[in-house]
Amino acid sequence: MSINDVVEIANRALWIIIKVSAPVLLVSLIVGLIISIFQTATSIQEQTLTFVPKILAVFLALMLLGHWMLNEMAGFMAELWSDFSRYI
Repeated sequence: MSINDVVEIANRALWIIIKVSAPVLLVSLIVGLIISIFQTATSIQEQTLTFVPKILAVFLALMLLGHWMLNEMAGFMAELWSDFSRYI
């Protein structure tokens, strides 16, 4: 196994991590932005107001996208294990 193989595996793993985590992070960002705009418009400065809607939105996003996320990660791991003999 050469250094190029290690770099390729690490590169693909980081890309999978970014691709899988991006939708949930975007949902959290959008909900946080909406709540911040609401707080600014109404002059409500409650810090805990953003916490519950964000948690609910992330939970809903995980419920909707969890199957796809798990399939992406499992596919990557299956590919790694199927090429295991090449890495030894």
